[in-house]
This record gives sequence, structure tokens and C-alpha cells, in this order.
Amino acid sequence: MRSIQRRLGFGLIGVLLGAGLLLAETTLWMFDVGLRRYLQDDLREQAEVLLASLVRGQNGIQLDEPRLLGVYQRPYSGHYFRIDFADQSWRSRSLWDHALTPSPTVGLQDGLADGPNGQLLLLYRGDYRRFGQDISINVASDYTPILHAYRRVQLFGCLLGLGVLVLVVMLQRLTVHRALKPLEEVRRQVEQLQQGLRHELDPGVPVELEPLVAQINHLLRQTESTLQRSRHAVGNLGHALKTPLAVLTSLAARAELAARPELQASLQEQLAQIEQRLARELGRARLAGEALPASHFDCAAELPGLFATLAMVHNRGLTLDWRAPPGLRLPWDREDVLELLGNLLDNACKWAQTKVLLEIVGGADGWLIRVDDDGPGMAAEFRGEALNRGIRLDEQVAGHGLGLAIVRDILDAWHGSLALQDSPLGGLRVVIELPARREGG
Repeated sequence: MRSIQRRLGFGLIGVLLGAGLLLAETTLWMFDVGLRRYLQDDLREQAEVLLASLVRGQNGIQLDEPRLLGVYQRPYSGHYFRIDFADQSWRSRSLWDHALTPSPTVGLQDGLADGPNGQLLLLYRGDYRRFGQDISINVASDYTPILHAYRRVQLFGCLLGLGVLVLVVMLQRLTVHRALKPLEEVRRQVEQLQQGLRHELDPGVPVELEPLVAQINHLLRQTESTLQRSRHAVGNLGHALKTPLAVLTSLAARAELAARPELQASLQEQLAQIEQRLARELGRARLAGEALPASHFDCAAELPGLFATLAMVHNRGLTLDWRAPPGLRLPWDREDVLELLGNLLDNACKWAQTKVLLEIVGGADGWLIRVDDDGPGMAAEFRGEALNRGIRLDEQVAGHGLGLAIVRDILDAWHGSLALQDSPLGGLRVVIELPARREGG
């Protein structure tokens, strides 16, 4: 959401800046063109007044100075003229010692001409014929104050535009935040869905999001239904095959085959391998489907029941305890975690003398599960062999122990690891490290 807001914000700033600069420059250009056209008419009138001030005297054409405007008499007044005819050239006293360069073209000169005292002049040239002679009159007006006014307008416009831009961006962020608030709520619900805090998304969303939420909820229901059917089918297959395998195992143990011990041993070995392989593959099939987030393992809700069951099974006064952060939820299927912890704790209870402790720690890098008991422990040289698939840690105690294949399959599916260490309680410590699961993973 923040990325969308940033992109929209940057896009709006770029558009406003481009549009503002284009509008400001266009407005100033149009104003400048209009003002120059207005001043052109004024300069043409001044040229015509100067033309009318030319009179015939005793020495030929003369300039009737009393008819001239006072601004042409005051130095650097901002109003200047130059009259050229025959071999003569007259200029206004306001130019002082500056030589006004005549315009190369008739009419208003495109650019600004250099004037006295650093002024920039708007120059107009008019060509006339009077008293039988060609007369060229150049009239100029100081344009520098107008340029300074332009700069002030530009500065004020920039400050005003910057203020408007900041205001518009703030309003845009507020508007976008309100517009994206439903999406943020949907994202939060999806996160809760992944954490197992809800089973589906709330349908009460804006009209634009209703199809998306409806499709997600439909997909969740369809996935849950498919997963349940698959697991029921796996369970039914397992129950359907257990009875024939049990019958075959019983037949293989009959006395009729005792006379042929090699055949009997071979049949029993093959049937045991079939039963073990069947259990392993059924477990893998159950693990193949990802459970819905709503079935994640809630430590506070599930561990008390598991420990109560273990206390009844191992009814010999063991102290069973567990530690986990409040509200900790493991992001894996509840049944898989129960089976994993159940096997670990069951094996610890078989070997423990008085106490079994389970610790679960969660962090950004993953989860750490430790199972400790105060039993006889295990020598370091036997631990590597004990972790091999199919090897049991408790051959002298009834049950499956840590050699149960489904435990290793669960850890393989979760990309976890298992290690055996010395326990602070004096017995064996089983350490399981589970990596963190990415969102959506």
C-alpha cells in the first residue's frame, strides 16, 4: 500500500510540476506578447508624433523641439529616439552619450536592444517619406522594469505554486489513504488468515472488492473441501489395507510354514516392509497438501490436552511441563504438529525417570523446539546411528520412538532439522529447528 501511495504521490507531483511550469510559462509568454503589441502601438504613435515634429526651416528639415515630450529631454528617462535621413542623424538628449543602434527591420524588433545605463530597450522602427526625403525613425522604451516585474511574478508564482503543490499532495495522500483503506483491511485479514486467526475474509467490503473477496473465500472453501476429501481418502485407504496385511502377517506366522523357515522369514520380512512403506507413503500423501491457515497449531490451546493424554498413558508420576511464549502459533498443520510432538514427548516419557520438559521458542529466523528428559541419556557415539531412518532409539521399550518415519517426513516437508544433545536435566535433549515461513508460503 505504501508503494502505491508513493508512486501516486510522485506521479501527482510530476504532473503538477509539469502542468504548473507549462501553464506559468505559457501565461507569462502570452502576457509578454500582448504587452509588446500594446507598446508597439504606443511606439508607433510616438514615431508619428516625431515625424510631425519635422518642419522645413531655413537650413532644410529641422526638428521642432518645443513639440517634443519632456521625457526625451531628461537623461536616461527610458524613452529615446533616433531619426535618420539623408546624411544626417538626430537622437534624443535622453540617450546622453549612448549611441542607439537602429533596428535592422521595420516594425517592432524581435529582441531587446541595449540601452544606456544597462537598460534593455523595446525598439520600434518606422520608415516614412516627408519633404521629398526618406526618413527612418527609431523609437525605444525601457523594458527593464517590466522584466523585473516578470521576475517578481515568477518568484511569487513559484512560492504560490509550491504551497498549492504541498497542499494538493497532502490532500492526495489523505484521499488515497482513505481510498486504499479497504485494501489495507483486506490485506490485514489475509495476514490473519495466514496466522490462523480467521477462516475466511469478511464480505463487507466496497463494491469494487466484492468479486476479489468472494473469489478468495470460494477458493478457501474449495481448498478446504478438497483437502478434507483427500485426507479422508488417505485414511480410508490406510484402514482398508491394514486388515489384509494383518491377515497375511498372521498366515505367514502359522505352523504350516514353520517347516520352511527361510520362506516364512522371507514372507514376514516382505510383509513388514510393505506395512512400513505403506505407512510412510500414506504419511507423505497427507503431508503433500498444505493445510489451511485456520488449522495452525495454537500452543496454548493444544499443548494442555496433549500433556493430559501423555500423563494418562504414562501413569507413573512423571512431571510433565511445557514452556512457550503467550499466544504462540506454529504456522503448520495442527495434526502434523501434534503427531510430531506426540512422538517426541512419548519417547521422552518412556525414558524419563521423573521429569519431561518441552520448550518452544519463536523468532524472526524460525522456531526452536527442545524436548528434555532426566533419563539415562545416550552416548554421543550412538546418536548418529540413532538418527538414521528406520532406526529406533528405544529398542527395549515398546513403541515407535524417534525412528518413526513420519517424523522425519514431517521435518523433511518443513525443511527442518533434528539433533540429539545432552539435556540439562541429565538425560537426552532432542532439538528441532524449523525455518520461518514466508508470507504466502
